[in-house]
Amino acid sequence: MPAPEDLGLELIGVPAGAELDLQLRMESVSEGVLVSGTVTGPLVGECGRCLRPISDTLEVPIQEFYAYEHSTTDETTDEDEVGRLQGDLIDLEPALRDAVVLSLTANPVCREDCPGLCPDCGVPLDELPAGHGHGQLDPRWAALTQIQHSEE
Repeated sequence: MPAPEDLGLELIGVPAGAELDLQLRMESVSEGVLVSGTVTGPLVGECGRCLRPISDTLEVPIQEFYAYEHSTTDETTDEDEVGRLQGDLIDLEPALRDAVVLSLTANPVCREDCPGLCPDCGVPLDELPAGHGHGQLDPRWAALTQIQHSEE
C-alpha cells in the first residue's frame, strides 16, 4: 500500500507514496470487524540535534475495531469513537495514521549519544577536534579581562 501524504511529524515520517507493508488479521466479531497486525515501512527525517539525515524502518502494531452498519455499537457510539464499515469496505487510513504518528518521537536523533552542533560555528561537535572553542567572551565580562591583564 502506498503511504498517504503527511504521514509523520515535522522532523521525521514516512515519505509520501513509499510502500507500506500491512500484515493484518481481520476477525469477525458480533458487532463488527477487529483489525490487528503490523505496519512496516521506510522512515526518513533529520536528527533534531545535528540535522544529519535519518533513515530507518518503521514497524508499528495496529489494532482497530470497525462496527457493522446498524449494529448496537454503531447506534450507541459517537461517529469518531469507533471506526465504521462502509458497506464491505474498511478505511484503514485514520487508524494507520494514528498508529504511525503516535509511535514517532518529536525530536528524533541519529544516535542516542549525538552531541549536536557547535553553537558558534554550526559544525557537528563530533567532527571537531577536542578542545574546540571560539574564544568569544561575553561582553558583560569584558572589563574583567582588563583587570586580569593589568595585574600580570
